[in-house]
Amino acid sequence: MSLAETIRNHVREHRSGMLTDLLFALVWVTGVSVLFDVLNGPQWAYYLCLCAGVVAYYGFFASLEAARERE
Repeated sequence: MSLAETIRNHVREHRSGMLTDLLFALVWVTGVSVLFDVLNGPQWAYYLCLCAGVVAYYGFFASLEAARERE
């Protein structure tokens, strides 16, 4: 199996998950960027909020999983 076939298979299997991850990242980065453009916050806080997106991502999808298990 070539590298191209391996990548195609991976994308085919995980397409919806990859799209969800991309959309979450785009919304988070856009939201933080707009917020800091409006507020003119310090640079270190901007980067801290961008890094908080990792925690927000795992927290958001963990809560979705927990809600699905309760149904």
